[in-house]
Amino acid sequence: MSVDPAPERADDAPATPPRPGWWLFQGTGDRIAPAERDRRWPPPPPWRTFQGGPVLPAPVDDEPETVRRLGAVPSRVLDPAQISVVNAAIYLRRPLLVTGRPGVGKSSLAYLIARELQLGRVLRWPVTSRTTLRAGLYDYDAIGRAQAVAPFRSAAGSRWHGRSRGEDSADAGGSGRGGPGVAPIGDFIQLGPLGTALLPHRLPRVLLIDEMDKGDFDLPNDLLNILEDGEFGIAELARMRQQGADVGVRTADPDGTAVVRDGTVRCHAFPIIVITSNGEREFSAAFLRRCARLDIPDLDTRRLTELVAAHFPADASGYQDLIARFEQRRQQVGGLAADQLLNAAHLAATGAADGDETVWNDLLEAVWHQLAPAADMR
Repeated sequence: MSVDPAPERADDAPATPPRPGWWLFQGTGDRIAPAERDRRWPPPPPWRTFQGGPVLPAPVDDEPETVRRLGAVPSRVLDPAQISVVNAAIYLRRPLLVTGRPGVGKSSLAYLIARELQLGRVLRWPVTSRTTLRAGLYDYDAIGRAQAVAPFRSAAGSRWHGRSRGEDSADAGGSGRGGPGVAPIGDFIQLGPLGTALLPHRLPRVLLIDEMDKGDFDLPNDLLNILEDGEFGIAELARMRQQGADVGVRTADPDGTAVVRDGTVRCHAFPIIVITSNGEREFSAAFLRRCARLDIPDLDTRRLTELVAAHFPADASGYQDLIARFEQRRQQVGGLAADQLLNAAHLAATGAADGDETVWNDLLEAVWHQLAPAADMR
């Protein structure tokens, strides 16, 4: 198997083993040149090829959000086996189901992939107990549409009565473009994060489906057809298919718009979907079969050090004692989230650790509080 040469490192840094040549995602956070990325982008398996169009250009990055999530210098917290799983999901065009305790970097992985492969802004779909599949796909503002149409309907009077139920009475000929002075139907349709990810982009969008185990029991299975087919229909536009109408709709990107052809959103490049789970529930075999699975354990000393260095690059060497105390406290309370360490590091940087040692110790206990009742600790 071919390998890429390891990058040069400082003399005091540990040697980096050669990286497998098939890896596209390296796990470093270092941006790949677009031309190199395009040259090396792997073709999909024949059974995961999609033909959506017209093909859309790549979206712009959201650098402030990326830095907020990853730090100024992204930490390298994945080991080679984990990086291989991420690459396998990319090659196979399958969602990546990432499990682990809170704070180990599950959500950050989506931002690391998007940054390194330069795939633009990450689409985020946070899941709650009330989340439905429809909410992830699109929203139709039926009330707003009715209010916009009402004045024109009244003014037109009897001209409205001859239309068939199959036509949109706000449109001229059901085109979706709207009659004179009437906003087109697409102005009242907004794609959700999943719906936007399934638009026919030239390169895949990165979609973070966060905390799937918080959702309704049926939600993972509701996703199965979408994950398999890479497309979905918008019922409100279905009546316009016979006219072959292209309708502009809003997307989940800021000020974003896209054209939906024949009432169906169909992907061109299947999105890179990162689904996170805290391990609080079991998923069906049908759902798991469609995912690549990655488990991220609690971060060890080296990875905690790299995490702190990503957010506090100028002072990272001064946090070794704090990291050691964090690991000791983590053992005592049965697990802490890595962001609790970052909270303490930020307080230390403000000078909170420079005063009375007893006060500092009490503050650390408050920041590093137990996350679950003792009966729930695993």
